[in-house]
Amino acid sequence: MAKEYGEVELFGLRGSPYAGRVQIALELKGVKYRYVEEDLRNKSDLLLKYNPIHKKVPVLVHNGKPLAESLVILEYIDEIWQNHPILPQHPYDRSLARFWSRFIDDKCLPAISKAAFTANQEEREKGTEESLHALQFLEDELKHKFFGGESIGLVDIAAGFIAFWLPAIQEAVGLKLLSSKNFPKLSKWSEEYTNHPVVKENLPQRERVVGFFKARYASIIAQN
Repeated sequence: MAKEYGEVELFGLRGSPYAGRVQIALELKGVKYRYVEEDLRNKSDLLLKYNPIHKKVPVLVHNGKPLAESLVILEYIDEIWQNHPILPQHPYDRSLARFWSRFIDDKCLPAISKAAFTANQEEREKGTEESLHALQFLEDELKHKFFGGESIGLVDIAAGFIAFWLPAIQEAVGLKLLSSKNFPKLSKWSEEYTNHPVVKENLPQRERVVGFFKARYASIIAQN
């Protein structure tokens, strides 16, 4: 069990891949924390106080001091609780892990969203092409069981969206991006990651996630 370092609170939302990142990191390190479920349609005063700029989850509050943005929080957690490191020890490898984590958020996720949740067919096709291109970079980068080697690291946690949420999106909207034929290494990695005991315990129910994305897609189609 990780050494205690005071009071820890996590403001999150069930089903949020970004809040899920922080939960998985805390659980991997055995950090005791208080979880606060937020309703983003009726945000709590504390959430607005702790994250007045973005007004969204996740927010980690450590000894009364708040931090927002999941990748920032993950690095902070790794510096405070040093058991089960999620960033590499060598500076160059740490920089690469930061690069690929940002790549996932800046390139992969927007492309997937465009491919899945755009009514315009031309834009959907463009998003699909961008998604496949981005996923190929990750396929080529994956050289071990996990991006972090033999244990889960920063890039694996950041890429959790691809491992769990992307297959749910594909089922919900009839999209075909991640497959064992096109991306054999990523597909095997996604199974390893989602079946890891700590990760599996902290994932939302797949049926609910698929249902959420089906409703979102139907709403977009109905408006066009």
